[in-house]
Amino acid sequence: MNASSSPAGNESTPLCYSINTPPFNRSSTAFTLSAVFSSLGLTSNLIALLVLAKAYQRTRSRSRSFFLTFLGGLVTTDFMGLLVTGTIVLTYYLTGFDWRQLDPRCHFCNFFGMSMVFYGLCPLLLGAAMAVERFVGINRPFARSASMPGSRAVCMVLVVWTFAGGLALLPLAGVGSYHLQPPGSWCFINISARGGDRVFSLLFSAVGLASIAVSLVLNTVSVGTLVRVCCGQDKGQRRRDYEVEMMVQLLLIMVIATLCWCPLLTYILGSATTDRPVDPDFVLFYLRLATCNQILDPWIYIMCQESRVRCLLRRLCCRADRSRSGGCCCSFALPRATRSWTPGCTSCSAGRYSSAFTPASSCPATPS
Repeated sequence: MNASSSPAGNESTPLCYSINTPPFNRSSTAFTLSAVFSSLGLTSNLIALLVLAKAYQRTRSRSRSFFLTFLGGLVTTDFMGLLVTGTIVLTYYLTGFDWRQLDPRCHFCNFFGMSMVFYGLCPLLLGAAMAVERFVGINRPFARSASMPGSRAVCMVLVVWTFAGGLALLPLAGVGSYHLQPPGSWCFINISARGGDRVFSLLFSAVGLASIAVSLVLNTVSVGTLVRVCCGQDKGQRRRDYEVEMMVQLLLIMVIATLCWCPLLTYILGSATTDRPVDPDFVLFYLRLATCNQILDPWIYIMCQESRVRCLLRRLCCRADRSRSGGCCCSFALPRATRSWTPGCTSCSAGRYSSAFTPASSCPATPS
C-alpha cells in the first residue's frame, strides 16, 4: 500500500499502522454505501435463512437435504460476515474513533483482517465443496448413498470453516500481516511482493482462484451428465428434475462468485508477483464488488425455489418438444404431495407424451 504519514521503519509505530496511519478523511458517500450494503445484505440473508429452513423441513430427498445443509452453511457465513465487518465499519463512520488510540497493539485490526479473510474465503470454499458433492451425487450416486451418512454435510461445512480459519490466523504466526486500509474503516492483508506478505497474498489469491476453478470444472461435468440423462440418451431413465433444480442454484452461485471475486483475487495475484504499486482505490472498489457476492447469494435461494425452477423446466421442456414433434412432454413431475392432474400427458409412446390432461401417475415420477 502507499505510505501515509509515518515511516515504515519507525519502531514506535505498530505494524498494522506502519504503512497507512490515522487520521483519515471520512466520506459521506462511503458511509452511505456501507450502510446500504450492510442493511440489504443482512435482510436478504435473513429471508434466505427462513426459505432454507422451510425447504429443509419439506424435503424428503437425501441428496437435497445434503445440498440444503451446504446452503445453510453458506448463508450463515454470509450473514455473520456482513454482521461483523459491517458493524465495525458503520461504527467507525458514526463515531470517528481513532484506531491508534482504540487499538494501540493492533489486536482489533488483526481481528478485522482475519474476519475479512475468513468470511471472504468461506463462500468460495463452500461453493467448491458443493460442486464436489453434486459431482459425486450425480456421477456416482450409488457409491455416495452407501458411503455418506447424513451428518457428513455438516462435517464438511465445519472442515471448510476450520481451513479458512487456519489460513486467516497465518499472519499472527508471521506469514503476512494485516494493515489498516484507506479510507481508515477496515483492515486487510498487506498486498506486497516482499517477504511473508508476498507468501500470504499469493496463498489467499491462489486458494480463492483454485476454489472457483474447481467449481467451474466439476459443475461443467455435472451439467453435461444431467443433460445426457435428461435429454434423451436414456429415455427409460427417470429425468431427475430435482437434480437439475440444485444444479441451477449451484451454477448461479458459481457465476456470481466468479464475477464478484475474480477482479480482487487477480489483482492481488498480479500485485504480489510483479511488485507493481498497489492502488488503494482499486483495492477498495474490488472489495466492494466482492461484497456484492454476500448480497446476491441469498436471492438465489429466495428466487430459485423448487416450485419456480420446476415450472421453468416444464416450460422449457414443452417448448423443446413442440419444436421437435409438435407435442408437449411431461417429464418433470410434481412432488408427491401435490400430484393430482398434470398438463401435458395423454398417451405414452417411446417416453413421449402428447399434450392434454391426464393423471400425473401416468408420467415418470421423480422423487423430491
